[in-house]
Amino acid sequence: MQEKAFALNTIVTYSLKHRLKDYAQLMKFRLSLSVVFSSAMGYLLACKTGIVWADFINLCLGGLLIVGASNGINQIIERDYDKLMTRTENRPMATQRLGLVEASIFCLILGVSGVLFLGVYLNQLTGLLGLLSLISYAFVYTPLKRVTSWSVHVGAFPGATSPMIGWVAYTGTIDTGAIILFVFQLVWQFPHFWSIAWILNDDYKKAGYNMLPSKGGRNKNSALQSLLFAIALLPVCFAMYYFNYVGIYSTLLAAAVTLFFIYTAFALYRTLAIKEAKRLMFTSFFYFPVIFIAFLIDKL
Repeated sequence: MQEKAFALNTIVTYSLKHRLKDYAQLMKFRLSLSVVFSSAMGYLLACKTGIVWADFINLCLGGLLIVGASNGINQIIERDYDKLMTRTENRPMATQRLGLVEASIFCLILGVSGVLFLGVYLNQLTGLLGLLSLISYAFVYTPLKRVTSWSVHVGAFPGATSPMIGWVAYTGTIDTGAIILFVFQLVWQFPHFWSIAWILNDDYKKAGYNMLPSKGGRNKNSALQSLLFAIALLPVCFAMYYFNYVGIYSTLLAAAVTLFFIYTAFALYRTLAIKEAKRLMFTSFFYFPVIFIAFLIDKL
């Protein structure tokens, strides 16, 4: 009897562990955390009199739930196409490890809870921004991916709201600082995402996606557009200084990081090589953490 009880307990523990892992994969937990980081930085940069820790925690938790719901709904809608791509074939919806009803209820709970956390415990404008980002990402950007490469431009808008949401969570209003942070992340997303699409272009084609800006795929036109958006980041760096949100030293550091980002985008334009797309992608991963932390240290 003891052996049977032990075996049953092992099975239950094993099943629970894998179920939680599937839920984490459905909401893209690690990716969601990176988005929450942007919101947290937006809140901290907006702070003038000190951190309200209850608000800060509610912001992070609510943001995590909303982004998780958005990612989960994306996988629910694309479950039949995810089966076709090597990168996504092992997702829980593609493999049917999670059922449609179960995943839908999970995402509904995440989304509603996230909006309530932001709208009730912070302010209504923050909750509205969170709701709009969820709807536009899950129900506008996701269906458009199979229709047009312009879906990337649509998807950039909900992606750019994360630092703005953090800023508005503190200020309660969309002011100049919120707009600058929104534009900053909006512009950055194009070379960031297109570098990923460049690397995964063949995989995307298996599912009928054309995510690069040019119909020709990996060509000079696509690389040029990435380069132009990278260059556009430079004046945005100085906008934070111009409106007296940060000092000159962090601004110069941000400009230096941006120049390197531009250099990696130019290298891709010059060579059209996948290895340069990978370098651009990895540079984009570190771009905002370095700049946000520099801005924050300068502000403190």
